[in-house]
Amino acid sequence: MSSSIAVQLVCEAGARVIGTGRAGDRDTALDLGADAFLDLRADPLEDAGQVDVVIGGDILDRSAALVRAGGTLVSPPTVRPRDGQTIFFVVEPDRARPADLARRVRDGRLRPIAGAVRTLAEVLSAFAAAQRAPGKMIIRVAAAE
Repeated sequence: MSSSIAVQLVCEAGARVIGTGRAGDRDTALDLGADAFLDLRADPLEDAGQVDVVIGGDILDRSAALVRAGGTLVSPPTVRPRDGQTIFFVVEPDRARPADLARRVRDGRLRPIAGAVRTLAEVLSAFAAAQRAPGKMIIRVAAAE
């Protein structure tokens, strides 16, 4: 699941969210509902304080020390919080989930972030490029009519 979708879903569930990423991600994370944002290159991760849940990503190992006693580190854990638990998150097929997410998008409760639109022939070069583009890449398989 995209981190932009995850932020919105956990915010809707009532969680306080601290987004992390590059400085250029700050406005997007806050716009999606994050309460705070830490620039991983400039801000000390410890500024987040103790947290209940850390959800995977590039900083998972660095974040383990932030999990409060009884908290949870989610997928795929390569380290363990001192007094917390780890959960290995596995995506399982569920026909109802995409329908629920589509309903949230239609209702305006969930905003997917679409990035660049590429043709099928451009996919390999687009993924090989070292540039990060905001949003998810959309791959156009058939020509528009």
